[in-house]
Amino acid sequence: MHHPKENPWKITSQKEIYDNPWINVTEYQVVNPSGNPGIYGKVHYKNLAIGILPLDDKLNTYLVGQYRFVLGQYSWEMPEGGGYLDTDPLNSAKRELLEETGLKAREWTEIQRLHLSNSVSDELSILYLAKGLEQFDPQPEDTEQLMVHKVAFAEVYRMVCEGEITDAMTIIAVLKVRLMLTEGRL
Repeated sequence: MHHPKENPWKITSQKEIYDNPWINVTEYQVVNPSGNPGIYGKVHYKNLAIGILPLDDKLNTYLVGQYRFVLGQYSWEMPEGGGYLDTDPLNSAKRELLEETGLKAREWTEIQRLHLSNSVSDELSILYLAKGLEQFDPQPEDTEQLMVHKVAFAEVYRMVCEGEITDAMTIIAVLKVRLMLTEGRL
């Protein structure tokens, strides 16, 4: 598909509103594509969002449960975490899988890249499928109070379809792996 290469937005000024080790928030005064003045806010993420769907030989996967501060509720998701921008994302995925589940995998496949909320942030997510699993001891961070459950992939797919899992990266990974299974690509 062809599309315009030129940015139709014009920035007239910008101001940093907030900064911490994980995010930066900038407010922009802009001229929008229609030529009218406006305001836009951008959340810049200083890390990649990494998600790993582990899948064993019997088509079981592992869900991680934790209370998500920002949501104010408990969430079941695949193993996820952050990866430094200057680090190979696969190494970050391997670290996150071991930290949260104690699993190591022999086979890794990048299955999807996505922007999680591209109307307000530049957060890039990279999703992996991990196979050939071996169990070791988990090594969670001190901010994580996690529950880990081994669950049949078919059950996790049902949970996604029924809205029981609401985490975007998990939903996308589960639907992508289901499609790969259906098409015989796994």
